[in-house]
Amino acid sequence: IPVLLHPHQCFLKGLLRTPFRRYHFILHSRTHLGLGGPCARSSDSLGLPCTKWMLLSNGLKRQLCVQTTLKEHTEGLSDKEQRLVDKLYTGLIQGQRACLAEAITLIESTHHRKKELAQVLLQKVLVYHKEQEQLNKGKPRAFRVGLSGPPGAGKSTFIEYFGKMLTERGHKLSVLAVDPSSCTSGGSLLGDKTRMTELSRDMNAYIRPSPTRGTLGGVTRTTNEAILLCEGGGYDIILIETVGVGQSEFAVADMVDMFVLLLPPAGGDELQGIKRGIIEMADLVAITKSDGDLVVPARRIQAEYVSALKLLRKRSEVWRPKVVRISSRTGEGIAEMWDKMREFQDLMLASGELMTRRQKQQKIWMWNLIQESVLEHFRTHPTVRGQIPLLERKVLSGALSPGLAADLLLKAFKAETNEIFPF
Repeated sequence: IPVLLHPHQCFLKGLLRTPFRRYHFILHSRTHLGLGGPCARSSDSLGLPCTKWMLLSNGLKRQLCVQTTLKEHTEGLSDKEQRLVDKLYTGLIQGQRACLAEAITLIESTHHRKKELAQVLLQKVLVYHKEQEQLNKGKPRAFRVGLSGPPGAGKSTFIEYFGKMLTERGHKLSVLAVDPSSCTSGGSLLGDKTRMTELSRDMNAYIRPSPTRGTLGGVTRTTNEAILLCEGGGYDIILIETVGVGQSEFAVADMVDMFVLLLPPAGGDELQGIKRGIIEMADLVAITKSDGDLVVPARRIQAEYVSALKLLRKRSEVWRPKVVRISSRTGEGIAEMWDKMREFQDLMLASGELMTRRQKQQKIWMWNLIQESVLEHFRTHPTVRGQIPLLERKVLSGALSPGLAADLLLKAFKAETNEIFPF
């Protein structure tokens, strides 16, 4: 059976009624290949994701054909696009900051074609990343650290002092600072660089503020990919600074090796003020601003958290969360804090828990992206999109309950899908 580039609903319906026992054919999900017209090449040479359909005596059976090799990813690119990807990749692995910035901008783009280019670039970087890990005896070359804490905890001040200390010791540091987007205007201040003036001038440090765009977890959906690009650029310590502390904030813990919680010493009822889920995620708790008149309250809070952490379930077999006091103004405790972070990394690597954690994180992140993509596909589906304004008005006026409106939209979506692909 020949390759079909333009499947139609009537063709599928007619095919279901055919008396023949078995056919094998392939449908491509894209009708336009950017090649100027219909293509007569075989399905394998097209280099596009395809779906195999098999007609058996009991109906259609769908099999997903996943083509993920680098060669198949790059075959659909024009010469100009290929040159862009090659330029970004070459500059990135050579440590050029401009190429890293442009690559992160590419993966943050919401343009459909640019998202495809970003995936091609990421696949190349991932291959390079695996090669570098193999040269390093299978150990990760970078240490990923997530930083979280309430507003005013001193996260940016800490990162500047901590970052300068690390670059002076020969490390290359990348800071991915996530700024909250306005729910009203959709804009962000992106002011982290203004609060890290010394670090932003350091050639061994790279600071990249990113807007959340309303992302629930306080980290952008592309943060995980930005981490991979930074590691490809030769940065061996990645800091992810996130928005505040809330129930959804633990999303950052699903993309880092170590989760550090920064807390100010004078925040009222501290143990009640911080969500239990965030405390459970923390591998290290740092009480900031432990200087001057705040030394005594900082010691008291440190003792409270030491007691509280003993009651929580262990996340690791080899590591027990620690509580330290630090001061970004005087530098007290920051070197000792780094020693504890290195101890954590060594223990987790030796036990194999670090690599296991990273593997689980990749799976979690894949499903998070699938959820976002499915929701976006649902909202932009022609049948659903046409009914959304009407049902929203009925919900606002009280004529329909939100649950019933959601059911109606889902039924419309399912009916359209079943009509095209009846199983």
